[in-house]
Amino acid sequence: MDNEQLQQDINNDLNATIMAMAQDPSNADNYHTLAKLYAMDNKFDKVISVYESLLAIHPNDSQALLNLGSIYFFDKEYKKALKYYTNAMDVDPQNYLVYYNLGNTYAEMKNFAKALHYYNRALDLYSLNPEIYNSIALLYHDYDDFIESKAYYEKALSIDPNNSTSHIDLGNIYYKMFDYENALKHYLKVYELNPENKTVTLCIANTYSVIRDKENAYKFFDISLSLPGDNYKTYICYAISKTDFKDIDGAMELYKTAVELDPNQVNAYVLIGNLYSKDKDYNGALEYYNKALEVDSNDASIHVLVANAFYMNSEIENSLTSYRHAVNLVPENDEYKLVYIQLLEDYIEDKRRGELLENA
Repeated sequence: MDNEQLQQDINNDLNATIMAMAQDPSNADNYHTLAKLYAMDNKFDKVISVYESLLAIHPNDSQALLNLGSIYFFDKEYKKALKYYTNAMDVDPQNYLVYYNLGNTYAEMKNFAKALHYYNRALDLYSLNPEIYNSIALLYHDYDDFIESKAYYEKALSIDPNNSTSHIDLGNIYYKMFDYENALKHYLKVYELNPENKTVTLCIANTYSVIRDKENAYKFFDISLSLPGDNYKTYICYAISKTDFKDIDGAMELYKTAVELDPNQVNAYVLIGNLYSKDKDYNGALEYYNKALEVDSNDASIHVLVANAFYMNSEIENSLTSYRHAVNLVPENDEYKLVYIQLLEDYIEDKRRGELLENA
């Protein structure tokens, strides 16, 4: 079915549902149908309006409360989401989804204790749901408690051995713990289950690169590039791998391909600049660092890279200017301040010494 036909079908169903509502304005099912149709049409402001109208008639409709909470959750309006989820909890206290969604919302709000509390309430009602264990694991992961996180992912896998989310995230934990063998085991399991998973092919490629298996690293980078989806990150990671394997020309080519793919991201510009800087070609480095600044002039770390390149190129005054930009952008960064102050003091001292020599 083409898009035009799909839109026509939605419009026909919308008209039929509106007519049904006019004949039976208190029928909750019609409101839910209308909201679903507006959601299919990506008209979420109208979805909200429909649910609010439904709640004015049926204030205890738990599905409407849950759906409104979810709309605001995905809109990152977490306080509004909490309001509707809490109302849903009062209406339907035995629905595990209410507590699960409350847990997710508090997790996004960085309230660890409340998130864990509501996840555990969800488990009290549905202890065999692997996604709740995955969410608790992710919560611990976000707070760098890898041991607890690993335990919850393993619990999820004991319920669903083929849970891709658990395998990928558990692989990420092992990767961060430098246990690349176990990381690969979990990544490869996902690849076995779904060889079209672009994310996991990139994870596999990066892991092979770290353990210096060039053949398999390149193989999986190529597989990742062949799969549908955004390739910017894959080109970046592939280029980093080629740099590690001393193929600088190959890395440069991939970085420039990434730039062509998305000229509005800074990563490739910065990494190209780093390659030039490492080769002591500071003018080349400055060219690409400045291109990065054209994309994001408020990134203090790029101003520092510019400052360092100017310094290595013996352009001290320009280096000071760039450091000053960085300090102004992040005045709380003591490291930038210390370097700037030391560089300024050295510059003033050199100037004074020069003046003394001239006057001697």
